[in-house]
Amino acid sequence: MEETLFSNNVKRPLADRMRPTKLEEVVGQNHIVGADAPLGRMIKSGKINSFILWGPPGCGKTTIARLIAEYTNLYFEQISAVFSGVADLKRVFQYAEERRKNQGKGTLLFVDEIHRFNKSQQDGFLPYVENGTVILVGATTENPSFELNSALLSRCQVFVLNRLNTDDFEELLQRAEKFENKKLPIDDEARDFIKEIADGDGRYILNIAENIWSYAKEGEIFNKEQILKIIRSRAPIYDKGRDGHYNLISAVHKSLRGSDVDAALYWAARMLIAGEDPRYLLRRLLRFSIEDVSLADPNAVNQAISCIETYERLGSPEGELAVMQLVAYLATAPKSAGVYKAMDKAYAAAKRTGSLMPPKHILNAPTKLMKNLGYHEGYIYDQDLEDGFSGQNYFPDDMKREKFYYPVERGFEREIKKRIEYFDKLRAEKQAKMKKEN
Repeated sequence: MEETLFSNNVKRPLADRMRPTKLEEVVGQNHIVGADAPLGRMIKSGKINSFILWGPPGCGKTTIARLIAEYTNLYFEQISAVFSGVADLKRVFQYAEERRKNQGKGTLLFVDEIHRFNKSQQDGFLPYVENGTVILVGATTENPSFELNSALLSRCQVFVLNRLNTDDFEELLQRAEKFENKKLPIDDEARDFIKEIADGDGRYILNIAENIWSYAKEGEIFNKEQILKIIRSRAPIYDKGRDGHYNLISAVHKSLRGSDVDAALYWAARMLIAGEDPRYLLRRLLRFSIEDVSLADPNAVNQAISCIETYERLGSPEGELAVMQLVAYLATAPKSAGVYKAMDKAYAAAKRTGSLMPPKHILNAPTKLMKNLGYHEGYIYDQDLEDGFSGQNYFPDDMKREKFYYPVERGFEREIKKRIEYFDKLRAEKQAKMKKEN
């Protein structure tokens, strides 16, 4: 067993000591590195092009980049966008040019957290990627479509790496046990538990395993409760300003729209325990109450406003119950996009016919001139009629009547639909009668 030590006589972490030495040893990414997969074929051809590795922490991005450099005999240069600036990039490009000129050796430049570079810094890569000075391999946990320049993306293929699953974790644990030549001293429930809290991160589960071995006494077997005491609770992978934020709020929204109360509660909980501001979630829920529930349940918006006020009075953590109450209410409420669609249609009609005046009979006539022009002439006050409905035209005279709002047969909109149908029928009858009289 390898016992390589740091200069200060501290053993290297297990995850580093177990780093794969062949692509086929990379766990969970066979769709990328397999013999018939894109990177596998690229290596076979001997022609490596620049590419971006997009995936969650601990899925093998750095390892894959290192191995490709070894397979292709390229000089491996690694920098992190978190700690590097323009001066560092200039130095890297200068050395790469000299290496290519004097030694005939290419450079594989691995840039970790490449999305941390701003747009102008990303532009700095373009000439060196184009002329082949460097083969760029960028690693990112964020969606490249949003975080990387389109010019840079057009020169790089994007490979999406998988989040490691339970089977991948079991393979890693078995490898670790073989590497250390001893079984992990935990029961089956604890073994399943550490796979769960690793949350897709292979490096993290190997760190857990190393901690367990360091704590265990001879013959001791840890259960789930003991594991909890050994390790700290892991913070979920979530960045409020980046991709994780938008993915989770999208999951909340889609679960609500699909009337899956349990899924909606789960995603909302994921956001809250990760540190999301409850006010943000409440604003999105208020929007949902009028966009997706709307008049199918007119009380939804009142419920949303009440829960917002409740949170403001209580604060966290007590007020977070109001957030979850609103999630449950909206998930189980009937849904309708009738008003939302009607708004789009009304906006389109308004833009198309925006120069048309209202019919004169519905305009007020506060001056003699306006009366002489026919303003307010023939207007009927609906409440004066027995049925409270005149059936007069309220669209511009030169515009054909259009229908924008189509209520659904769900919730309160079912009743609204009946009312609209009643008014439509009554309007047709009254207009037919007026036409006959004229």
